[in-house]
Amino acid sequence: MSEPKNHKMWGGRFERAPDANFYEFERSWRFDRRLLPYELALDRAWARGLQTARLLTVDECAQILKALDAIENRARTDQNWLDQSNAEDVHHFVEVALIAALGPTGAKLHTGRSRNEMVATEFRMFVKEAARAMSDALAGMIESFAIQAENHLQIPMPGMTHMQHAQPILLSHWLLAHAEAFLRDAERVQLAAARADVCPLGSGALAGSAFPLDRAAMARELGFAAVSANSLDAVSDRDFALEYLFALTVIATHLSRLSEDLILYASAEFGFAILPDEFSTGSSLMPQKKNPDAWELIRGKSGRIFGALTSLLVTMKGLPSSYQRDLQEDKEPVFAAHDDAHAMVRIAAAALLATKFNEAKLRAAASSPGLLATEAADYLVARGIPFREAHEIVGHVIREAEKRSQSITELPLEVLRQQSATFDADYFSAVTLEAAILRKSVPGGTSVESVRAALEKLQERLGSRVAAR
Repeated sequence: MSEPKNHKMWGGRFERAPDANFYEFERSWRFDRRLLPYELALDRAWARGLQTARLLTVDECAQILKALDAIENRARTDQNWLDQSNAEDVHHFVEVALIAALGPTGAKLHTGRSRNEMVATEFRMFVKEAARAMSDALAGMIESFAIQAENHLQIPMPGMTHMQHAQPILLSHWLLAHAEAFLRDAERVQLAAARADVCPLGSGALAGSAFPLDRAAMARELGFAAVSANSLDAVSDRDFALEYLFALTVIATHLSRLSEDLILYASAEFGFAILPDEFSTGSSLMPQKKNPDAWELIRGKSGRIFGALTSLLVTMKGLPSSYQRDLQEDKEPVFAAHDDAHAMVRIAAAALLATKFNEAKLRAAASSPGLLATEAADYLVARGIPFREAHEIVGHVIREAEKRSQSITELPLEVLRQQSATFDADYFSAVTLEAAILRKSVPGGTSVESVRAALEKLQERLGSRVAAR
């Protein structure tokens, strides 16, 4: 299967060959060779479609299918063949190999089709498969949260807003909060895959095919749920790629936020999390260091995903309708973003599962009386005080406690009564860490029972997603 010299898919009206530097500049084989499995699947479907339309004989179709199998086998075992090819793109590579093997019969395969529709179809096939891989990785990520939440169901920690201690919550509640974000990510990935599940094949360059091809049959063979409704739109639509990149960008955002939490929690100032050796590195100078490199790299690499989405958005925003060569720039950002995001999710899932938590530090921080101020206000509200008034009263209580260098749970009852006669002896049992968590028993709350129910629901949702794939 040596390549015929100077064979091009478009060269008939040209007198001179492309400038050598320009040819290297415009070639996409370096990166779109990744689409080779989809190209070969498409070629098989097209050959069968041509046979059904009586544009290929049964024998010609069989020869082409056999040659395509041979190309696939050689590509799998002969890396040098791919590396040394001077093909313009993945379509050119296969066509040259087919013609080298079959002569004029190989040249018949391109009857009635355009690279515009081919690349649009293959790119969609890639996104669908990439989305399946990402869905699996996200399922592993969510399972890591579920396992850690189950293992640390009753450990309290300080919940924070504005990076200030706010109210006590359970560590398992914090873990499941992140899990919820990744569940939404899984939904977005599936929606992007559904958007890609439309087959452009049969759209031609822009106007549709001139031959009586069964588009629905070819789409079914390639695993698509539907065929595109408009040939002009089909060859230039890259919404599916943008939507997949958006899904990856939100995943990267959630990974970066998780990373920030764990980097802080593993610091000496917090001491809540213990970094696993397997996902940390040391310092070349300071022997005591254990650095959260896995989380820092994940946080840093998120910028690449954002950049990929911006790159494709900028490419698309100025294009007129129909296919433009600018669209050659669509694949590299998607390929790179998928690879990076997929690796980030897998590393994050493994690093999270290996992380240990310091229960003593978490419990001590959650036990700070300052986190119970809202409980004190709620105590007054339960006894008939309007909340805004209760809020004001507890503010005065806090100020008095600060003057006395005491906490709001240490003030004597007579001092509390100076702010409101509503305070009684049962205040001290109502304003405790345990009572604060126990009272948050609404669905989605941080009580042990609410979190246990949320964990069970999470497992159900995770299981239903796995079963649906």
